[in-house]
Amino acid sequence: MSLPGLIIRPMALDDLDAVSKIDQSSFSLPWPKSTFRYELEQNEVSRCWVVELHQPGDFNPVVAMAVVWMVVDEAHIATIAVLPAYRRMGIGRLLIQHILHSAIQEGMATVTLEVRPSNLAAQALYQGFGFETVGRRLRYYHDTNEDAMIMTKKL
Repeated sequence: MSLPGLIIRPMALDDLDAVSKIDQSSFSLPWPKSTFRYELEQNEVSRCWVVELHQPGDFNPVVAMAVVWMVVDEAHIATIAVLPAYRRMGIGRLLIQHILHSAIQEGMATVTLEVRPSNLAAQALYQGFGFETVGRRLRYYHDTNEDAMIMTKKL
């Protein structure tokens, strides 16, 4: 799947303001900007991507981001989000496809993630790629004490 004008590329330090904005507009417990900086500069297992919208003119906004940890044979999607104004356009799906392709290229056997039980849209997206619920992390989300559903896909 490809959408015109969208480019997935490695996240850069210059993207941190845009990535932080996406994170803050998407989650009630956003990561501090320093965490994204750590993922880029220090975490050797981290793969960080952004989706950039190329349009006429000089402004090409970053509209989505993801951080994935590639550890031994498991890719763990630590965070993934699309700017609210750009949701339901297939951007999240495109980013998941990129993550799965990259995980396969790096020899990963599975992909895992956590998702809130109340986030039905995200669950439907992941299930569309063959992710299955394999467990729960009790009271994982500190803002609401909501559990996290653990979803996994074998590659």
